[in-house]
Amino acid sequence: MIQNNEQKTLAKPYKNDHDIVLSVNGVSKKFCRDLKRSLLYGIQDIASEVFGLREKNDILRSKEFWALKDVKFQLRRGEALGLVGKNGSGKSTLLRMIAGLIKPDTGFVEVNGRVAPLIALGAGFNPILTGRENIYANMSILGLSKKEINERFDEVVEFAEIGDAIDAPVQSYSSGMVARLGFASAIHTEPDILLIDEVLAVGDAKFKAKCERCLHKLRENGTAFVLVSHNPQAILSACPSAIYLQRGEVITAGQAETVMNKYEEDLFMDGTKKALGTMFRPARSEVESPGLDIIYLYFRNTEDQILESLVSGEPVQLCIGCKAHKKIDQVNLRISISEVGGERDLLYFGGVNDQQFFEIFPGENEIQIHMPHLILGTGNYIMYVFIKQGYLYTFDIIESFTFSVRSNGKMIKSRLYQPRSWKLVSSQQAQSVI
Repeated sequence: MIQNNEQKTLAKPYKNDHDIVLSVNGVSKKFCRDLKRSLLYGIQDIASEVFGLREKNDILRSKEFWALKDVKFQLRRGEALGLVGKNGSGKSTLLRMIAGLIKPDTGFVEVNGRVAPLIALGAGFNPILTGRENIYANMSILGLSKKEINERFDEVVEFAEIGDAIDAPVQSYSSGMVARLGFASAIHTEPDILLIDEVLAVGDAKFKAKCERCLHKLRENGTAFVLVSHNPQAILSACPSAIYLQRGEVITAGQAETVMNKYEEDLFMDGTKKALGTMFRPARSEVESPGLDIIYLYFRNTEDQILESLVSGEPVQLCIGCKAHKKIDQVNLRISISEVGGERDLLYFGGVNDQQFFEIFPGENEIQIHMPHLILGTGNYIMYVFIKQGYLYTFDIIESFTFSVRSNGKMIKSRLYQPRSWKLVSSQQAQSVI
């Protein structure tokens, strides 16, 4: 069951039990994969509840599965919690349960305050009604009186930036206009809890930045967040803690960085063994192999120690082991590195550009790339490695080697490390140069 105890107070975060705005207590939810059987179960459950004969809901019937299983956590004012997991892991089901849209089969959700679900921006809008009419309808559903909506109406329209279109039917809006109007309506309810399900992935860069500034201000005023995203960087930048769901069950929960490392390892490694910062891959047989296979990959420092994580600004060697089944010349590498969840390469280099080609002999070989300064800032990264012959022919590919970078103490807001030195000169020396 879902309990909602409205307490409208936007205060600074405190660390006591009175400040808990959300408590999820061992909730589970099951669904049926067969439509006809699902309808039958629904009729049976309604009849059982009417006559007081409802059986325990902790038993799966034929064709049923657990969308969520025994999930529990608490959220206090001003806290931000990330939810991660593959599609179908139960993230959106959990948000809908917190929002009161569906009821858990076991356990209960206790909400102390107003909830604003940003699960699908504009999903509840009536396309025939105008933007003005939809604002009143949408904000009424979120718990505001007509007087409160009147007081905030101009702020909503100003934030949404849709101008004269406010009196046009929503069906004439672009998807970006609908997104802006839906977001503006939700945040101006001054919620105690915001449920955000990938909705910030829509809209242009300017609108995203505006949304992020607004969310930051809301959180400073005590609003708690539950953020669902497939972008690990969004979770890491917004949420100190996170929960990793897989097939409805909690795999791990705690510090966001630890949770994201586990999630990314499961997501990208796909069964490949990784230990102490090293990726190992079994070599293919001579029949299966095109002639050259990548068999391991790791970073090491100047003392030849394998690194579990890298440090900005420090020297590092990338070592790529390969096994050849025959003598091959003109072997070279192509490497690209990007942030996990990012779209652009941050680093790209290759043997063709540097005119570095190798003659490989049968057996195991290791290609080393020495970097005197690691320029990457703190974060999680994914590396793509191609081993090629000449300019075109590709022998093998590593598509998902993930690694993390820690700060060296000199990185504050920088995304890249710039080697530097400082010097004070007298005014006479400076003028002599000019």
